[in-house]
Amino acid sequence: MIKKLKYIFNPKSIAVVGASNKPNKIGYTIIKNLIDEGYNGKIYPVNTHEQNIQGLKAYMKVSEIPYEIECAIIAVPAKFVPGILEESGKKKVKSAVIISGGFKEIGNIGLEEQIVHISNKYDMPVIGPNTMGVLNPKVQVDSIFLPIYKLKRPHIGGISVITQSGAIGGAILEVASESEIGLAKFVSYGNAAVINENDLLKYLGDDPETKIILMYIEGVKNGKKFFNTLKDITKKKPVIILKAGKSDISKEAAKSHTGSMAGNYMAYVAAFKQTGVIIANKLDDLFNLSKIFSQPFPKGKKVMVVTNGGGNGVLTVDAIVDNNLKLAEISKETISELKKILPAYAVPANPLDLIGDANSERYRASLELLKKDKSIDMFIVIVLFQTMSMNSDILNTLITFKSEIDKPMVVIATGGEYTRLHKKIIDQYGIPTYDTPEDAVYALRALYNYKKISQD
Repeated sequence: MIKKLKYIFNPKSIAVVGASNKPNKIGYTIIKNLIDEGYNGKIYPVNTHEQNIQGLKAYMKVSEIPYEIECAIIAVPAKFVPGILEESGKKKVKSAVIISGGFKEIGNIGLEEQIVHISNKYDMPVIGPNTMGVLNPKVQVDSIFLPIYKLKRPHIGGISVITQSGAIGGAILEVASESEIGLAKFVSYGNAAVINENDLLKYLGDDPETKIILMYIEGVKNGKKFFNTLKDITKKKPVIILKAGKSDISKEAAKSHTGSMAGNYMAYVAAFKQTGVIIANKLDDLFNLSKIFSQPFPKGKKVMVVTNGGGNGVLTVDAIVDNNLKLAEISKETISELKKILPAYAVPANPLDLIGDANSERYRASLELLKKDKSIDMFIVIVLFQTMSMNSDILNTLITFKSEIDKPMVVIATGGEYTRLHKKIIDQYGIPTYDTPEDAVYALRALYNYKKISQD
């Protein structure tokens, strides 16, 4: 069924079962989103009472649609789903996304087993039930049941997201949209009655449009298969996973959420390390880690820190040590040259504290010298935008410097609206920015570790 997932992510025709003219209905939102986003395939609303849905001809049943259907999006009460799925199978519908909840997650195991049976009978891949939906920005496929004015959709990019939780999925979409991070594919797979994380991993692992895979999981169907699949895919592209269910209490919550068995967290962590998975410890890590892969691989683990705030430099050194990276030992020649351009009260060392009165020119001159030092494998540049001497000229300094080096570089900047505005611009030029030293260094370590996996 994995090859048939193309009909989920890129269908040329969609039937929306449960389509509605009532704005408070999920079927209304799905139809509206498809229309508003410009989906250029055929849309066939299915509603037992309406002849016209949002300007489109409606049909009473899937079987009455006189055209080929590549995907059925089902948003009706759970008890009706098996019948609709059976009808779709007889109609030769190629795939289905079941938005409806009310199955295994609340104890209705038998109802969910019917879905599995029907799917296997007709060789029809099914996402869900109890799913938030699927998104493919490139072809405007959008079965997510949240309206666009409440949840903006990200633009086209190279990151694909697999999430067991719709709520977490919504948060990921929100962050991606606000941060202008592009997505290739997004899928909330819910109870995974038919298509599970292994199938989605395999499909996206072979998808040329997917460069990085992000996952939120609570549990898996087949642990051995899952980890074997991961081992294969991580050699081709980074896989970043946030695993929920660390405590006994959260594991119980996962059971009632998607009917998932969350399993032992430390066992997952050990397996992730063996398979080359990059572990996200919190939700923010998913994108913090993914954007580091815009950088070239480092040749080694020696880091140079440049800052205009001494305390930030010290915290960054702590993070470097904690993450098993090293401070670069800059050469005597570099130190000598730095002394010529720095004020007498600045000490040429690593971390290099340019002092609180540093302006963009002092950054430029210092980075120009450090660029030539072969002992440096990675750069961390810390900028306190709040200081009197700092202005927007630093943007050109950082962007120009990055264009002249073939080494990973990140920027740490903590602050309010003014800082966030400048960070957004820096990110847009392919330089990852971070709020804290811990996040920045953890990302660099992930890049360094993944280099060894991808080049084995």
